[in-house]
Amino acid sequence: MASKVKKALLALEDGAWFEGISFGAEGEGYGEAVFNTSMTGYQEILTDPSYKGQMVTMTYPLIGNVGINEVDVESRRVWVEGFIVREYCPHPSNWRMKATLADYLLQNKVVGIQGVDTRALTSHLRTHGAKKAVISTRDLDVKRLIKKAKESRSIVGVDLVKEVTVDKPYKWTERPYDLEKAGLVAGGQLKFDKVDPQPAGIPIAALDCGIKYNILRKLTAEGFDVTVYPASTPADKLLASGAKGFFLSNGPGDPEAVPYVYQTVAKLVESNAPVFGICLGHQMLGLALGGKTYKLKFGHRGANQPVLNTKTQKVEITSQNHGFAVDPKSVDSAVAELSHINLSDNTS
Repeated sequence: MASKVKKALLALEDGAWFEGISFGAEGEGYGEAVFNTSMTGYQEILTDPSYKGQMVTMTYPLIGNVGINEVDVESRRVWVEGFIVREYCPHPSNWRMKATLADYLLQNKVVGIQGVDTRALTSHLRTHGAKKAVISTRDLDVKRLIKKAKESRSIVGVDLVKEVTVDKPYKWTERPYDLEKAGLVAGGQLKFDKVDPQPAGIPIAALDCGIKYNILRKLTAEGFDVTVYPASTPADKLLASGAKGFFLSNGPGDPEAVPYVYQTVAKLVESNAPVFGICLGHQMLGLALGGKTYKLKFGHRGANQPVLNTKTQKVEITSQNHGFAVDPKSVDSAVAELSHINLSDNTS
């Protein structure tokens, strides 16, 4: 017997609304509605802590066709507040699959909606900007849902880092897949390589503002001995750790709402130790250097973002996920140099 189709509604704070069909958990989910232009990688997107506080719209029309496996996760849990797709594939096919996407959302208590005109929704968000939104399978009154969306929490001025960071330091020991060294093990699953118990690499401290596993794997693959620290770790403890460099991770939300991080970064910079970061970490570095950040209209999210390297004048296709940016005019040119420009909107 076919499962019963359950109606769902998506409502935005500005009055726009979309009808669809529920998949995943039932109930209501609240968050900022954004879109991602990647053609694949939905499992990585769902488990990226940078999406805390947001509901993700996938612009690619068919989602779920490879199911869910046990290893392609980027953190300890799912972080998105809701998932919006044009067409969900209920019968996936993949040799590593352990569950369907709908079952995965259900297990993680995430509300999903399919059957939405995601082209129209994406066009709306591009025109009017990212919006607070609600997905509901219980309350199907449009006016009431729009009111709920308006009254829901904004990500602006909210410290979301404290909700995704770890509680205590830990060592990272995994490298990426090595398919040339018998990466396939019994049962057809891929296996991550482990580093030696006593790695001889350069010790670095990674400040976890919402770090992704594969970033850590890439660092170990380059020979670093990586220790991950909670975002609230003070600078003096980091400097006393023996680390020779400091990595500032990606993460969710408004960077100016997390002063304890960029104040720590400022002290690390003053120590003259190497400091490098991506996404939110890059924005924290900008704030530590005296700059300002601002919210982008609809952000950059996807695996196909064109960026100009100002030194080589070559265009690089990058993977990005951020809704805020550093204002280059706010940073003294004597302490920072503009090296890359997003060609979609000329932000840096």
